[in-house]
Amino acid sequence: MGKRLLSSGELASELGISRRSVSRYADEGLISVALVTPGGRYKFDLDVVRDELRKLAEERRNDRP
Repeated sequence: MGKRLLSSGELASELGISRRSVSRYADEGLISVALVTPGGRYKFDLDVVRDELRKLAEERRNDRP
């Protein structure tokens, strides 16, 4: 059985952030969209997004003076 893909709202709930933040991060290319439905809705893989956000946070920490 394949992984279950999450909607923006479900992902937001899992991550403890707003749905709008999820959409903004996806639009800015900070997180990967696993699938765009025919209706234009984003679907996400939770493990992939968590890994991307972890790497992004680490990069930002390393960029501090």
